[in-house]
Amino acid sequence: MELLGKVALVTGGAQGIGKAIALLLARNGADIAVSDINLEKARETADEVRQMGRDSLAIEANVADLKDVERMMDAIVERFGRIDILVNNAGITRDRLILRMTEEDWDTVLAVNLKGTFNCTKTAIRHMSKQKSGRIVSIASVVGAMGNAGQANYAASKAGVIGFTKTIAREFAVRGINVNAIAPGYIQTPMTDAVPEKAKEELKRLIPMQRLGQPEDVAQAVLFLVSGNSSYITGQVLHVNGGIYM
Repeated sequence: MELLGKVALVTGGAQGIGKAIALLLARNGADIAVSDINLEKARETADEVRQMGRDSLAIEANVADLKDVERMMDAIVERFGRIDILVNNAGITRDRLILRMTEEDWDTVLAVNLKGTFNCTKTAIRHMSKQKSGRIVSIASVVGAMGNAGQANYAASKAGVIGFTKTIAREFAVRGINVNAIAPGYIQTPMTDAVPEKAKEELKRLIPMQRLGQPEDVAQAVLFLVSGNSSYITGQVLHVNGGIYM
């Protein structure tokens, strides 16, 4: 129970990687705020957390809207009295080659993935700074490091998350707040399940480990970075990608 007494917010925590993170942190003792635009699924995740004996709050929020994020954080602090861990997991894709990519495609992805990380970090860190302790982990992506055709908006947003992470880590290290990022590779989620089987087999051949990752692979990396085992680690990007990018 490494995280007993800690309160964690996981954005985009209703399903996929976010849900795996929320459940693993709860299994290790944390109380969990599950934030998502899909409140029904967020409630399902929160129910699973409560079945483990931990407290949980499901809350609907649009991370791209600062006022909405501030409302969410106020509700979390009112419910739990503090916030110790923030996992910036909420993210979207709008994939197109750049000549077909619309301004809306660009703006929407940057608003959720990058501005959303800014909004949640800025709001949570006010409370963490007063406590002089905290852990922030932002979910970036392997494509933020290596690029990927058809994902100029997504890659730019995730590269931005990496630069943002390093900067906030420098600003708040003296306040006892560790800020890191995880860059997942290709993880098996409902999104990748929709990819044709032939395309998935081609993708696996590009990965040295010859398989897609599981949401739990990312969750275990988050657990390490929010635990006491990583107390001297900040401003880093941990790649969880099966070797596709080294």
